Formats: sequence, structure tokens, C-alpha cells
Amino acid sequence: MEGEQSVKGEALFELVLGKRTDEWLRNAAINVAIAGFLLHVGACTLYRLSLLDIAEMNGFFDSYLDALYTPFSIILAYEVYELIRAIPESFSVSIGKQFEVMSLLVVRDIFKNLADVETTQGTTVDGDVALIALEALAFLVLFTTALYFRSMTLNPKQLNDVNEGVARFVAQKKGLACALAAAYVLLALYSFTSWSLNTVDGEGDLSRTVFFLDFFTFLILSDIVILLVSYKHITDFPQLARNTGFVLSTVTIRVGIGTPGYTGAALFILSALLAAGVLRLSLQEERVALSSASSASTGHEHVTIPLSE
Repeated sequence: MEGEQSVKGEALFELVLGKRTDEWLRNAAINVAIAGFLLHVGACTLYRLSLLDIAEMNGFFDSYLDALYTPFSIILAYEVYELIRAIPESFSVSIGKQFEVMSLLVVRDIFKNLADVETTQGTTVDGDVALIALEALAFLVLFTTALYFRSMTLNPKQLNDVNEGVARFVAQKKGLACALAAAYVLLALYSFTSWSLNTVDGEGDLSRTVFFLDFFTFLILSDIVILLVSYKHITDFPQLARNTGFVLSTVTIRVGIGTPGYTGAALFILSALLAAGVLRLSLQEERVALSSASSASTGHEHVTIPLSE
């Protein structure tokens, strides 16, 4: 019975988050992003020619830089899907994908703020430029962190076949990823519908809190579930502390998304530095532990850096 459920769970994972589905969604996202960008540019052109005048939406068309928001939003939607796919691989891989998503989210905010600067006159411009500079710094830190995680997790250690308990843990993470994917779809539909209705009422806003604030709440819940379940399979303190530090960085990002202005950008930088520091310390501890074990067994020092689950 358990074996049958495992097969069904694997089939569901392949259907929802498998390689074929991923390739199809990637091509679809690119095509839709290109089409959305061209349509948005066309709308901006019509607005410039005074052929398009929708009072509730003119703020979306008054600068050509606004057109960059559409394709980046679509690419972000695909990258969130990629983040969900990474959850069963390892905690480190999924956290790295998280910072890739955040890098794109901050870039999208920068484009939005640049468009606002282009259409704004007066002394407020200086404050906007200072915020853009801090967001650019946040992007560099987030992007560097994403690259660091990617370089350290190129060949994550496969633990599926180590023992039955770990294999069950991986299967549980796949089930959790499928559940999070379903929540992602429902949340995306709800967020888009709510935003559209607010826009029609003249209250629409190109804020990063749309969708991402709620999604990262669900992501934190899934991370906590993984952290608690991992206690069954991980007994040494450094790995437990590492995973807890990763959850803390995700919580910091969640707070930063809901906090506008300079404080939000500062929280993004803090989360990136925290996650990178935790990963660095955990890798250093693993290197020392393996070196000690190798020296004890062979009498010679041998250093390697494995990636933990």
C-alpha cells in the first residue's frame, strides 16, 4: 500500500513539477513575456499619441519604462515555479532559488521607480534617486548571494538511497512542493483578480506586495514544516542551525516585501548576508569535520566539501 502511494506521489510530482512540464512552462512564459512587452509598448505609444486615455490606468502607460514591468512580472511568475521545483532537491538549492527570485523582484521595483522619476518633477526626485541607489545595492547583494548559492550547490549530494527514512523525507518534500504549487496557482489567480478589480476602481498599484507577500507567507510555512520533519533525520546541531538560519532569512525577506522604502531594501540586504553567512559557516564546519575524519582514518589530511540535504 505504501509503495503504491509512493508511485502515485511520484507520478503527481512529475505531472505538476516534472521536467516536461517545466520545459513547456518555460517556453510559454518567454512567449507570453514577449507578447506582453510588445502590447504594453503599444499601449504606451497610443497614450503618447493621445489615442488611449483611461483615467484609472494612465499611470501604467505614461512612461515606456512601465512596459518593462509586464515581461518581468511574467518571468517572475515562472521563477517562482522554479523555486517550488527546487524544494525537494535540498534546502540550500531552494534558498538559492529564493534569492534569484528576489533579485528579479528588486529589479522590477527599480524599473517602476525609474519610470516614476521620469514622470515626476520637483524636489521629491532626489529622494527617489536615493531609494533607487539603495535598491540597486540590494540587487547586487541579492544577485551575488544567488550566485554563491548556485556555485556551492552545483552537485548536491543525493540522499534518496541512503536509507528508507531519508527516502521518505524526500517523498514528503515532493508532496509538500505539489501542495505549494497548487496554493501558488490559487494565490496567483486571487491576486490578479483582486488587483484587476482594484485597478478598475482606480485603486490599483504596481506594488511588490501583490502576490509575493502572501506567497512568501506560504513559503515560510512550508520551510517550517520541512525544518520540523528534518528533525527526524538530522541529529547534529550544525545542520539544524543551518536550516533554522535559512528559515530566518526567508522570514526577513517576507517582512522586507511588506515594508516599503529604505527599510525594505535594507531587510533584503540583511537576509542575503544572513543566508550567505549561514551557508559559509556550515560548509566550513563540514570541511573541518571531514578533514578530521579523514585524518583519523588515513593519517593524512583530505578536504572535501559535500552539500547536506
